Amino acid sequence: MKTKRWVGFFTCLAAFLAGWTHKVTAGEASAAPIEIGKVSWVRDLDEGLSRAKALGKPVFLLFQEVPGCSGCQNFGREVLSDPRMVTAIETHFVPVFIPNNQPGKAAEVLKRFGEPAWNFQVVRFLAADGKDLIPREDKVWTVPALAQRMVSSLKKAGLPASEALQLLAGRPAVGGSPRQKIAFAQACFWIGEMQLGQIDGVERTEAGFFEGREVTLVEFDPQRVTLPDLVKAALARHCADRIYAATPMDKSAAEAVAPGRQVKILNASYRAAPASDQKKQLQGTAAQGRSLTPEQATKVNAFIRTDPARAARYLAESQGDLDGVSH
Repeated sequence: MKTKRWVGFFTCLAAFLAGWTHKVTAGEASAAPIEIGKVSWVRDLDEGLSRAKALGKPVFLLFQEVPGCSGCQNFGREVLSDPRMVTAIETHFVPVFIPNNQPGKAAEVLKRFGEPAWNFQVVRFLAADGKDLIPREDKVWTVPALAQRMVSSLKKAGLPASEALQLLAGRPAVGGSPRQKIAFAQACFWIGEMQLGQIDGVERTEAGFFEGREVTLVEFDPQRVTLPDLVKAALARHCADRIYAATPMDKSAAEAVAPGRQVKILNASYRAAPASDQKKQLQGTAAQGRSLTPEQATKVNAFIRTDPARAARYLAESQGDLDGVSH
């Protein structure tokens, strides 16, 4: 009698899991269990690695128990449903979910990575070749702790972490930002925002006016691009007719690499251009009207006219495609 009861129990469990697998692989968002939150997951590792290679992104690989215990449910509800975390995951990574309590292909992936079955949630960060970017770590179950590992994995991959992700990881929002400012004058700030936004290390741009000239105000991360290198890049793009530095020290650094160019100190008389002149390259494209962070808007604006596929990489999965261009 006991044997029959156990057979009946496992038969019901197998039927439940099979039904759940069918629903989520069919893409029915309403069927997604609470344990995996609101992230748009790829549910096949090989497909995820292929996307990672094509997009130049790492893989955010979640091993999770579904149906899971209260701790698994809380992780999905509190961490993987946090809108800031969802956007960061989908923007910077290819998210892949593998259940740790199902047979078949999922069990094979578990064995490949030496992950225990029926375990608490574990997140691993992979390069496109399937190798760990940073060492595996267990019991990382809060937004700040997970965000810190996301930042570390991106750094290992040679990719930047957005300010929003760094803030989630605990970087101070005020006084702790490494960003610096500088402004460049050019014939047209519409072109200035596009050209300067393409430079690696430039995080935000703004069209504005200073001394009667059209200028592009740039916020950049000096850990990724030094001020002298940024000035050189701006000169090469013909976007630095004049240079307006934020400090006397920055002024001296700019003068050293831009002989013959007028370099002055940017002051409070700077004015931002009207909203209709901001991110002009986005206007009339599939990106217009999207809810973008300032960092996303800067990069999408920079590339959408010349390299739509690259522009799409700066969007989260939930923000959609750009005229059919997958990201």
